[in-house]
Amino acid sequence: MEPPDGRAGARRAPRLLWLALLLGAHPGVRAELHVSVPSLVEVMQGETVTLNCTLSNKPEHYVLEWLLTERTRTRRLLASAKWQGSELQSTVHNPQDRSPPYRLDPQGSLVLAKAQVGDEKDYVCVVRAGATSTAEATSRLRVFAQPEAPQVFPNQGTLSVMEDLAQEIATCSSRNGNPAPQITWYQNGRHLEMPTKMKPEGYVTIRTVREASGLQSLASTLYLRLHKADRNASFHCVAQYSLPSDRHGRLDSPAFNLTLHYPTEHVRFWLGSPSTPEGWVREGDSIQLLCEGDGSPSPEYTFFRLQDRQEEVLSTNLEGKLTLVGVNRSQSGTYGCRVEDYDASEDVQLTRTLGLKVAYLDPLQLSVGKELSVLLNSSRTTVTCSATGLPTPSLHWTKDSVRLAAGPTLSLNSFTFDSAGTYECEASVPTVPLLSRSRSFKLLVQGSPELRAKELAPKLEGGWTEGDEVQLICTARGHPQPELTWSQPGGSPAEQAPSGQGWVSSSLILKVTSALGREGVSCEASNSHGKVGHVFHFGTVAPQTAQAGVAVMAVAVSVGLLLLVVAAFYCMRRKGRPGCCRGREKGAPPPGEPEPSHSGTQRQEQTGLLMGGTSGGTRVGSSGFADEAGGVPPFLPPPVGLGPTALASGQEGRVGAREGAFLQRV
Repeated sequence: MEPPDGRAGARRAPRLLWLALLLGAHPGVRAELHVSVPSLVEVMQGETVTLNCTLSNKPEHYVLEWLLTERTRTRRLLASAKWQGSELQSTVHNPQDRSPPYRLDPQGSLVLAKAQVGDEKDYVCVVRAGATSTAEATSRLRVFAQPEAPQVFPNQGTLSVMEDLAQEIATCSSRNGNPAPQITWYQNGRHLEMPTKMKPEGYVTIRTVREASGLQSLASTLYLRLHKADRNASFHCVAQYSLPSDRHGRLDSPAFNLTLHYPTEHVRFWLGSPSTPEGWVREGDSIQLLCEGDGSPSPEYTFFRLQDRQEEVLSTNLEGKLTLVGVNRSQSGTYGCRVEDYDASEDVQLTRTLGLKVAYLDPLQLSVGKELSVLLNSSRTTVTCSATGLPTPSLHWTKDSVRLAAGPTLSLNSFTFDSAGTYECEASVPTVPLLSRSRSFKLLVQGSPELRAKELAPKLEGGWTEGDEVQLICTARGHPQPELTWSQPGGSPAEQAPSGQGWVSSSLILKVTSALGREGVSCEASNSHGKVGHVFHFGTVAPQTAQAGVAVMAVAVSVGLLLLVVAAFYCMRRKGRPGCCRGREKGAPPPGEPEPSHSGTQRQEQTGLLMGGTSGGTRVGSSGFADEAGGVPPFLPPPVGLGPTALASGQEGRVGAREGAFLQRV
């Protein structure tokens, strides 16, 4: 019995034999040479392309070739290279076939500068090592080009919606792309799914052209059956193109509209501005009658007026507008508009009418003239206002823009100067804005003047003084206008007062005197009906000199107080010196000091005392009063020959002089 391993080996022997025969029959396996290239390379037009060729096991000596596969499937040698050790010797065959020509880089890769659409082919890398070892691989190159922005050419004619078949709408073209772009159509932003076969509702036709450069251009024409709803529709086309790495781009054309022909279905006829909701227009205004049909193109419009059921043609135009300039009440009546559209259906009403109502208001009439004159405190008076218009106007009265009463009658009584003014009757029509009229009269109230004086305010701090300036003002009213006069010269002419209401004003500026204090100043208002006056009183007027005496006294008191303050300050600074600021006999020496003598040493001691010697006297420039008073010593040495008494009295005299000089500096 055979062992299990022996039987298994016997079964594997035929299989190994067949495998050896198959491997021996394949030349690539004998050479053990493998080549790899990118199967697909995608670039944009104008970019540089590098096609790599990689060997799995590089032999010591081999030949590398790049071949181009033509459309006829024949191959053409582009470039070749030989490896001799570590050096590559390359050769480009027929370099004039391409601009710029092909070239090989140091690794044997094929380089194509500025890729063109014509380069879009298959490139084969072949490697030969010896006579029997050969390997090759193919790389396909695709070159993409973005097309130009699409151009759209809409149908410039008038397209009828009454056509039963699709009509040409527009043509859209996109040029110089690779591969050829795709064109789609949109209506009001909605994508139109259109077949390429002719159908009554719509279709598209497509035409592709290859340019001399190798780029492709595409044109698409849209056909649609149109309806009236398409009159305002917006159309545009989109060119979609491919990019490397399975990307896509899009370019949109400008939008466009169509001109359609469709018959009139509805007619509108109305009154333009200015008008009221009730249809009233004001007499004298220029108005417009507007007519509009919804057909296209715009039809012809005929305007007419109905007179005794007969049409009086007023105008025929394409604008649908009739202007009536300065209408008057006689133009009220019925007006009509007719749309001349012969394509419209028979059941469409092409004629419309409206009524024109012209509102008017005649000038107002008053029962009095422009002026009405009455006496002060006279009896009652009645004024009436009458108005004629359509619609019926309403009346009301105002005085100086203040509303008084409604109705045509105005009753006036108990006349005062406040009753004077301008009274106005106003007529208006509530249903017709801005239709109004007014008429006014001026009421004059005659009587003796009424006077008002601006009283003098009480003078504080002692009353009036001679020479004070004061302004006096008098105002008066009445009819005729009163004249204002003053008892003193210099009064200003009468002018209208700021308060109005018929008041006039005059002023007088003068200086107060004692005589005016006794007599006062008077103003008088007078007219043909009487006069009235007023006296301004000043009371007691003080002489001007009294005020000057008071001022002098105040100055003297101030100076005296200042002297007392300076003297007190001086004594405080000199309180350490004996005999200062206290009563003692003149010439007596202070305790603890030697008796003054009349010998020659007296002058030295006195000089030392005044000059700040060792005897303890005050030094000039030390902390003494003389420093603070500007550096002037309070004592000076006496003349030679003066005794102690003279010295003491001389010192006091000079102290007084120095104090006066100090006060003058202060």
